[in-house]
Amino acid sequence: PRGDALYGFLGNGSDIMEACPGGGQWLDAHYDPVACVNTFSSCVALADLSGDGENRLVVGDVGGSGGMKLKVFGGTALLSDSSLLDLPAGLAAFFMDLHEPRIPAVAVASGPSVYVYKNLRPYFKFTLPGSEVNVLEQDVWQQVREGHIDHVTLKEMLESIRKQADVPLSVRSLHFLSLDAAATDEFVQLHKQQPIRRQTVITCIATLKKSTADEDGVSCLVIGTESSDVYILDPEAFIILSKMSLPDAPSMMDVTGQFDVEFRITVACRNGNIYILRRDSDKPKYCIELSAHPVGLVRVGKNVVVGCMDESLQAFTQKGKKLWSVVLPAPVTTMASMDLPTRGFQAVLVGLANCEVHLYRDKNLLSTIKTPDAISSICFGRYGREDGTLIMTTKSGGLIVKILKRTAAFEDRDGAHGPPPAQSIRLNVPKKTKLYVDQTLRERDCGAAMHRAFQMDLSRLRLAATKAYVKALESSLTPMSSSLTEPLKMNAVVQGLGPSFKLTLNVQNTAACRPVMNLAISFLYDESLYRMRNPYMRIPLLVPGLVYPVETFVECTSDKGISDIIKVFVLHEGRSVPLLTAHINMPVSEGVTLN
Repeated sequence: PRGDALYGFLGNGSDIMEACPGGGQWLDAHYDPVACVNTFSSCVALADLSGDGENRLVVGDVGGSGGMKLKVFGGTALLSDSSLLDLPAGLAAFFMDLHEPRIPAVAVASGPSVYVYKNLRPYFKFTLPGSEVNVLEQDVWQQVREGHIDHVTLKEMLESIRKQADVPLSVRSLHFLSLDAAATDEFVQLHKQQPIRRQTVITCIATLKKSTADEDGVSCLVIGTESSDVYILDPEAFIILSKMSLPDAPSMMDVTGQFDVEFRITVACRNGNIYILRRDSDKPKYCIELSAHPVGLVRVGKNVVVGCMDESLQAFTQKGKKLWSVVLPAPVTTMASMDLPTRGFQAVLVGLANCEVHLYRDKNLLSTIKTPDAISSICFGRYGREDGTLIMTTKSGGLIVKILKRTAAFEDRDGAHGPPPAQSIRLNVPKKTKLYVDQTLRERDCGAAMHRAFQMDLSRLRLAATKAYVKALESSLTPMSSSLTEPLKMNAVVQGLGPSFKLTLNVQNTAACRPVMNLAISFLYDESLYRMRNPYMRIPLLVPGLVYPVETFVECTSDKGISDIIKVFVLHEGRSVPLLTAHINMPVSEGVTLN
């Protein structure tokens, strides 16, 4: 069913169950693949814009074939659309005052301004205060205005300022630097008489209850900006009530509490961290470091659930302690909360790139919804007069409306990797035996003596190990050099069955950045048993970190079937004290080389 018929169903949820039968927990109410709705979850809201008890869908369309618009849907019909001047970064519905009838306003964050609509008509425009302008940049443009320098010198000086200055350049200067050489003179003549301004832009927007937690209570606007600041605006006068700073530009936020009592603002920033702001501080109170950059941020109760770019869903407490993590089958495209106060049910909706929407309560997968296309935005709440309505938009511009069945019951399907549910079942632990009780009493009575005996044995073990280590260093029998100036490492490999063996020595310089040179390898062996082609070899310059193989051949000249040790010395040329010594146990030869 479509059109007015469906709009009636949304007003009477009992009828739609017979009209749209379907399996699972959701009813397929509406799907329009050509609705031309291009938006994100931050630009979607549900609100009663007429005061008649029926919620409408408000969408900030980022633009397609029809341009950037503010659209309002009722049922399946598009009720109105208004053009927007700039790309919307976020949208929020909030109550500005206590006047009757209780109709919320709509705030659209676009560029450096917040456009407030009341009764779907423009009501107020708030523009962020300007940022500090670079002093050197002002001086350069002043010299251009007075004719002291030309456009070529201007470009060189602005390039130098951009590399060295702490304060970023204005939009005008950045635009000038991006132009071709042929267009720079015309740009300078057009803009040189205008004053320089540096204006930040809004990246995210949310609402904060002012004094009461009522659903229709007056709310303040919370704005995150590109200049790494968070502003809280008064809902009536639209003045800045509070300003807080972040280490990086915010990308998404979640707000809870009341401004006059206590509140928390959870902000995900572009540096991959999540910061928590509180009422009593203008700096972040806690910091949560993520394994990857966040894609979605949802608060469930007192916990924060984050979807990351490494295809994982993670949960944290308000103080940053990690609770759990779930590996997802595909990248996250969008997230939203699912809150049903009448059932006391809270969960997280996660849109995935494989055309699925997963419903999670804690780390348990409750439901999976298949969609015809990848989801770009999700919104759950009251639509029309139906409380449990799920509204989704697709990347191709489609609109999907699903309604939760009143008989729906979600069962935990633990799809997360981890211990099985049976592990939480208590074991039938046998009763304490007499031996266990006696041992416990002994440990309680003789605990100090047992601890002293253990510490004595541990000290003796450490002493023996230290003596053995010192002896090995003094006799140079370790594969690691004890010299701090020439840190070397060597291992040997013997290949062959005999009488000829291939001996490979792998030498490595373990220093951080200093090469080693002028080294040689010398072999000491029983000449009645073995013969070597090269008993003395030079080693090339050793670059730190690389392994250099040194190969030679050993021939067994004895027919007695015995073997011996070949000693290897690594030393500086012209010196007799070795840096490194190794003993190679040669295998027994299967034959003999006749002299």
